[in-house]
Amino acid sequence: MPTIINPDELQFVESKSILSEFKWHSCIPRLAEYTGSKHLIFDIRSLDPGKYSYPYHFHRYSEELFVILSGSATLRTPEGIQILSQGDIIFFEMGETSAHQLFNHCDVSCVYLDIRTNIGFDVTEYPDSGKINIAPDYGIFEKQSKVDYFRGEEHVKKIWEGLKKK
Repeated sequence: MPTIINPDELQFVESKSILSEFKWHSCIPRLAEYTGSKHLIFDIRSLDPGKYSYPYHFHRYSEELFVILSGSATLRTPEGIQILSQGDIIFFEMGETSAHQLFNHCDVSCVYLDIRTNIGFDVTEYPDSGKINIAPDYGIFEKQSKVDYFRGEEHVKKIWEGLKKK
């Protein structure tokens, strides 16, 4: 059975960011959870004036779509910045060519629908800070700590010898 969501009936809660530059509001309950969605993560977000959305990022295994419901914001991508307005639909393909971040340059909130595909996991990269986020566990690592595939495997014989003694 279809689920009908009336945006006027939603309650919003402020993000838990420790940096004041990143303050947005998301509806509660989260819409994907409320509807029981299995393959989409979606939510309505409200970005306060003078604030940034999530840190500049891209997804390795998720496509994302924004629909600007009201207000306006500046979109940052690898190609530069551009102004988004009510009614704009913005599609982000997977990969670094689709890195993005919003900034609310206006004096009213920018409200937008954020839709993302969900295959059970994702890797999100943050070019400005060199981090990688592995979801759904949200393990955040620095990309510079990349190591060789066989690093730490030098003792494989000893491990197997220990198994034989058990």
